[in-house]
Amino acid sequence: MAADLDDVRFLTVAEVAEMMRVSKMTVYRLVHSGELPAIRFGRSFRVPESAVASAVENHVADRAADSA
Repeated sequence: MAADLDDVRFLTVAEVAEMMRVSKMTVYRLVHSGELPAIRFGRSFRVPESAVASAVENHVADRAADSA
């Protein structure tokens, strides 16, 4: 299990916001709604980088399905 965690890169809310080109508040909304999985450390959230990629892929897939 510990070896698996070595491969996980956690991002701050600010880093996720920058990657997605949205505000930090948007990232917090996604985390609180459950659309973006995150782990809470004290008062801070950390988001697995793979979760950001999945969220973006799902959003693109949803948009493609809507326009078809």
